[in-house]
Amino acid sequence: MSVLVNFSMFPTDKTGSMSPYVAKIEQAIRRTGFPSQLGSMSTVVETPTLREAFAVIEAAYAALEGCTRVYINATLDIRTDRDNRMTAKVQSVEEKIAQLEKQ
Repeated sequence: MSVLVNFSMFPTDKTGSMSPYVAKIEQAIRRTGFPSQLGSMSTVVETPTLREAFAVIEAAYAALEGCTRVYINATLDIRTDRDNRMTAKVQSVEEKIAQLEKQ
């Protein structure tokens, strides 16, 4: 089973750059030990179960201790018949781009 969760999170009660808060969130995500990819607008994490995906989000939220209001946007893609999809999906698209460029 593979659960991909793509989410963004940041405090809305703070001003200025959010990067210090995002860094705390990313550190918490990495400490969970699940594969993740930081992007410019969100992070993708792959876990074997839905419960673990929510635990990652909860760990990220816990990293924002002291923030009184937090925005979270999450999208989940769950498949019971595959795993290692975080990298496999990107690789599949890259292969198709390479095929198109050969045409």
